[in-house]
Formats: sequence, C-alpha cells, structure tokens
Amino acid sequence: MAMRAYVGTPAGPELRKAPTPQQAANEALVRVGAFSVNRGELNLFAKRAEGWLPGQDLAGIVVAEAADGSGPRAGTRVAAMADFGGWAEFTAVPTDRIAVVPEGVATKHAAPLGVAGLTALRALRRGGPLAGRRVLITGASGGVGSFAVQLAAAEGAEVTALSGTRRSLDLAALGATHVISSLADSEGEFDLILESVGGEVLVTALKLLSPRGHIVLLGTSSGRTAALSISSFVPHVRQTLHPFWVFGSGEAVGEDLAILLGLIADGKLDPVIGRTDTWERLPEVMTDLRERRLAGKAVLLVDGTV
Repeated sequence: MAMRAYVGTPAGPELRKAPTPQQAANEALVRVGAFSVNRGELNLFAKRAEGWLPGQDLAGIVVAEAADGSGPRAGTRVAAMADFGGWAEFTAVPTDRIAVVPEGVATKHAAPLGVAGLTALRALRRGGPLAGRRVLITGASGGVGSFAVQLAAAEGAEVTALSGTRRSLDLAALGATHVISSLADSEGEFDLILESVGGEVLVTALKLLSPRGHIVLLGTSSGRTAALSISSFVPHVRQTLHPFWVFGSGEAVGEDLAILLGLIADGKLDPVIGRTDTWERLPEVMTDLRERRLAGKAVLLVDGTV
C-alpha cells in the first residue's frame, strides 16, 4: 500500500509517494496526525544519500499493534520519537519509543515533545533536585530552551533565561524569574547552566557557574568555538561539564515522553509552538527555522488534526 511521505534529497525534502513501512515485531504502525521539525534536522539533507525518510517527532493514532504484543492497542492516540520516517502519513515506531496521549492533550501539543522536550527534561536532571536552585538557560526562546524554562520553574528553580532579540517570546510567562539579553546582565552564580550557544557565551557562562555547579552543553547555535582548557575550571575544580546528546543519554524514551505528556495534562507544561501549518508547507517552515524567525517549535499537520 502506498502513502505520501517526505523523501530526503541533497536539495531538501520532497513530498512523494512511498511504500507504507513494514513493521518489525516490536513496532506499532502509526497514522501520523502531526509532526514537528528540529533545527538539527535541517542540515541532514546535504549529508545523506537521496531516498532516506526524515522525521523524528510525531503524534498520531496506532492503526496496527506490534506483533510481539507490546505497546498500545489499535486506536490509541500516541506521541513518539522515531529514528526516521516521521514526516509521512504512516510510520512504524518501536513501542518503547511511544507514549499514550492523555485525554485533553491536543495532538499538536504532543507532536513536538521528542527531541526538544526530552533534551530539556534530561539535561535538567544533570543538575539534581532543582527546588531553590539557580538555573541559567541560554537560547531560552528556542525549542529546547522554552521547554527547559517551564520544566525548571515547575520544579521550583529560580530561572534566568538568556534570549536574543530576533524572536519575541514572553519567557517570564513561562516561569523565568529573570530575562536577559546578555550575560553581562546576570547576577550571582548558578547551580546549573544549560548552554546551547557556544563561543564566548559558553566561556562567560562557565565563569558564572557555582563552585560545585553543573554546566550541560546542548549545542553551538552561534557556530563559534569556545576556547576552553583545564585552567577554565580553576579554582572551582569541583564543577562538572556534561556534553549532552539526547540519543545517547540512556534514558527510556517512552517513559520520559509519558512524563512530559502528564505535565501537559496537569497544566504544568505548555509547548511553545511558533507556527502550526499544513505539512505541504514544510519547505517554508524550514526556512523560518533556519533564519530563526520562530520561537519554540514548528508543528505540521498531516491530517488536519489539532
């Protein structure tokens, strides 16, 4: 049976007819209702051979259960993080990468949780219990940052959010105690820093870390390399630097997706969606993301479900 799916080419994704994926024994077949795009996916097309199926973050309905009996039954609404193939009408996903969407949670709010939501949740864990702690989040208006601000605030942290001026987002409404556009405007030391800008921002952020604090490296959105050495940590030799990549973190995807979905259902997390559009307009959305015109996440609707 054929379906429509975005297929990767060196020039970018093209919407074409493709075979409906065959399930492995531990995979459920999901009819995709909506998917989200991550900035990290924008640069993959020039690096991969033509014919691959892009897409990681998605939400939809199980139409065929896993043959091994694991996972949700047919007809269940789910969110998932796949390795690939999510920008399609149907995709097969291992059941341990799926979570059931609670009643009252919209499909468009479940779709963008995979890469960005899990990155924020897991990166914050590197700092231990956050109640009463001071947390700095750079790149706070982006997909990961907008999740991290809310999650840290929900745990009782005092959040300082660093954001540039190109994207307008009310970070105070998300829970940030302090909103700054330069680290020169920050005050005091931080127990945990989530750093995604790189370059001089990383160098400066490290100087703001408390003697036993944790700094988690999430990316280098500036494209600049930071000049760091062992002397960068003197005299605070008890500081910890965590290079972080969500796919290698070792935590259970389905369980963590369920945590995020539960927080949405309880009104403690509200995914920031900078643009919702039909999936046929994916190329325009990718341009908006590449040029940093969107705050938070972009969600594309495959079947019109919101």
